[in-house]
Amino acid sequence: MSTPQCIAVVDYGMGNLRSVHQAMRHVAPEHEVLLTGDPDVVARADRVVFPGQGAMRDCMAHLNDSGLRTALMQAADEKPFLGICVGMQMLFEHSEEAATPGIGRYAGRSLRFPAALMVGDDGSKLKVPHMGWNHVRQVKSHPIWQNIEDHSRFYYVHSYFVHPADSQLVIGTTDYPFSFCGAVADRKLVAVQFHPEKSDRAGLQLLHNFVNWNGNV
Repeated sequence: MSTPQCIAVVDYGMGNLRSVHQAMRHVAPEHEVLLTGDPDVVARADRVVFPGQGAMRDCMAHLNDSGLRTALMQAADEKPFLGICVGMQMLFEHSEEAATPGIGRYAGRSLRFPAALMVGDDGSKLKVPHMGWNHVRQVKSHPIWQNIEDHSRFYYVHSYFVHPADSQLVIGTTDYPFSFCGAVADRKLVAVQFHPEKSDRAGLQLLHNFVNWNGNV
């Protein structure tokens, strides 16, 4: 049995994080999983999960007001760190959503799915937000993909997607209808646009992999 750890699921006052918290408790029953908005708890935790849900401007405002921004940036440097959905988008410099600045850990932008391109192979109009199950192509090997078949389906709910300035960050892509970034990784950090906590077996496996990842690639 692995040594018990503290896993912080970051709560900065946005969205219902219960499903993320419960999924982490399910895959890590031997560890302490805390839903917390306390920067000191985030700083002490062994690994950090940074979910996001809702409007980017509101998410950034709550993140700054809560005092968590500095603790999160430090955690991303020092310990295994998982960003989810808007928690991934906030890691970049800027979002087209209400022209909102992000944390700026990485160069790049979050872009809205362009209406002119949202046409399926059969000519049908594709909806925005992109909502539902879609395949993820593993474009780079990473411990987070262990025991997950390439092109496995994960659950998405989003109107914006990340366009990193450095394509080497990208470890997973999805098509809707063009290819966009579905997952990034850098040192001890991994972040995904989809919701692993809502993605059945593949999603739980990804969370399990994160819990058991030592932060090295």
